[in-house]
Amino acid sequence: MSFTSRPILDNALDAVGNTPLIRLDKIATEEGLKCNLLGKLEFVSAGGSVKDRIAKAMVLAAEKEGKLIPGKSVVIEPTSGNTGIGLAMACAIKGYSVVITMPKKMSLEKEALLRALGAEVIRTPNEEPWDSPRSHIGVAQRLRREIEHGIILDQYCNENNPLAHEYTTGPEIIASVVSTPSTSSRPSSMKVDAFIGGAGTGGTVTGVSRALKKTHNPDCIVVGVDPIGSVLALPDNLNGPNEAKPYVVEGIGYDFIPAVLSFADVNHWVKTSDEDAFKAVQTLMRKEGLLVGGSSGSALSGALAWLKTEQGRIIAETEGLNVVVLLPDGIRNYMSKEWFLKSAFSDERSDLAVRISGILAQEEGKPVQRSSS
Repeated sequence: MSFTSRPILDNALDAVGNTPLIRLDKIATEEGLKCNLLGKLEFVSAGGSVKDRIAKAMVLAAEKEGKLIPGKSVVIEPTSGNTGIGLAMACAIKGYSVVITMPKKMSLEKEALLRALGAEVIRTPNEEPWDSPRSHIGVAQRLRREIEHGIILDQYCNENNPLAHEYTTGPEIIASVVSTPSTSSRPSSMKVDAFIGGAGTGGTVTGVSRALKKTHNPDCIVVGVDPIGSVLALPDNLNGPNEAKPYVVEGIGYDFIPAVLSFADVNHWVKTSDEDAFKAVQTLMRKEGLLVGGSSGSALSGALAWLKTEQGRIIAETEGLNVVVLLPDGIRNYMSKEWFLKSAFSDERSDLAVRISGILAQEEGKPVQRSSS
């Protein structure tokens, strides 16, 4: 057996990104898609999510600009969790103190990981709007004012957020597609024909779109996925008549428009429900063996919904076209959440489970329980 050598890395930041593009063939077949359905698998990044990329980029840029002072600076960041984990990892390596403010709805696993990396964590009420002094953003701003050498790198406004994806995520996707030859059994246009990604800050979908359209395929269709209850999608009527409403999926959607989200770089928007997202997570696990989180389910369910639209069907029904779905993080951060436990410990019994029960019951001399089917 031969192995491709990989050099020894200096630290965990060197293991950020360079994530694989995976064929989602079983799902594509089940959905009747003729196009190639590909998933960009971000949970294999060093910190476990696509947000590692922006955390690394923001810290390195702040150091270069002299905004971070070794031994003094305290990095403060309001986050849904994954950007915080990426920042805590980077700051553990670089030697900066970290304070993370995060709404209570975010998973216990995220808080545990943040604390394990040495971060201080402050939880804030879920119901507070973004501009409230009690929200995770408002609390972070207060702490920045009152903690000496406190600095917010600010993923919502920091240009290094979309730039990280324009310079790394997008080019990685392009390189994977163009370096994989088209064959009779696996035809390919050798281009990225559509890209679908969830929007939180909007940095990912904005940056990847710019990389794809500027240097690779100007006709690539970029689709943003926004959870029902968020207000990011356009046109506005997609968001419904009400203001932001609670939703369970973490890491995407907001009750305000982040500055780094460029609507000009997104061709279409799709709204997704919690129910569809979590069903898609189960599908990705059981059909493709990918241990992804809830926002990955949102991205997949959004992609499949768009591929059923008039424009999407043209892509879906064309053999060889490449549709890339960004899968932002893994299930590690959500294993205590009710939606995951409900899925993992479902009362639904497989034929194999019924057979096993019968075998074990016979061994114990008990009557065999028959399947109701």
